[in-house]
Amino acid sequence: MRAVVQRVSKASVSVDGDIVGEIGKGLLVFLGVGKDDNDDDLEYMVGKILGLRIFEDDDGKMNLSLEDIDGDILVVSQFTLYGDVRKGRRPSFSTSAGPDIAENMYELFIKSCQARQINVEKGTFGADMDVELINDGPVTILVDSKKVF
Repeated sequence: MRAVVQRVSKASVSVDGDIVGEIGKGLLVFLGVGKDDNDDDLEYMVGKILGLRIFEDDDGKMNLSLEDIDGDILVVSQFTLYGDVRKGRRPSFSTSAGPDIAENMYELFIKSCQARQINVEKGTFGADMDVELINDGPVTILVDSKKVF
């Protein structure tokens, strides 16, 4: 699994002009699922993302996690995180999971976050979405369960 994680002051996702997910202070997570991902990848991503110490403490140091600040998370599916552009100019998505597998892993990620008492909002899987955000910092972190980067 791959994710682009952004620390936000607020974020929302809309489908056909209607807001389907909206948060205040927390994390916006663009989540992609690879065709070889399994439960171990899922658990790694949940633990890593929720535990990222990227929120400031009283001394102004990035030392607190989403769980520490009781923040929200907005999860948006994004298969294009598996776009490979090393050859040619048109991305290849051959390592991206198919829609059925990806949607299942996306929903399991959300349920795993909710099980940890995190307020989770989400986009609509497979839809054409508009995402608005105010990146706080800016702080943007890349996470890959296979530890490619």
